[in-house]
Parts: sequence; structure tokens; C-alpha cells
Amino acid sequence: MIQSNSIPSSEPIIIAVAGATHYLVGVVDSSDNFVGLGEDSVEVVNSIIEAKAYLRGNNIFSALLEIDSAFDEMCGQSKKSRYRQRILC
Repeated sequence: MIQSNSIPSSEPIIIAVAGATHYLVGVVDSSDNFVGLGEDSVEVVNSIIEAKAYLRGNNIFSALLEIDSAFDEMCGQSKKSRYRQRILC
């Protein structure tokens, strides 16, 4: 977990959606909201390599990687069945 003045408790995360050509990079805050780092908005990048570099540039060296599909979104996949893996940046 990272600590910040603007986000009391947060977990860095990279979200990949199957079939999409981009990744979303941000944090999950203590209220389980997906938000950007600090005051910034969520970062949109073109590769997992760019996502890791963005996090390293913000002194974050591990994050959750969440892989979703459009089917999961349409059917309301439960939080318990999300695919998440901790990765090193």
C-alpha cells in the first residue's frame, strides 16, 4: 500500500480489458474507487511496459494487475471473482 496526503490508503493497480488496445493505471482507494495517482486523473497507456514505467516514475515498484473482459462488465462480475495478480514494476 502507498500512503499519500490526498489518498489516505490506496493500492496501485493496472487494469487491462481483453480486446482493448490500452491499459488504465491508477490506484484503488480506501473506498474501493479507481482513481488516479495523487491529484492526477487515471493514466491511459498503450502497453504493460508503459504502465510499469509510469508507476516506477511515481516511485511505485509493485502493483496489482487486473484483467477484465467486456463480458465481466456486462454481467456484473463480483469482486471476488476478479483476476488479480501482484506484479513488480
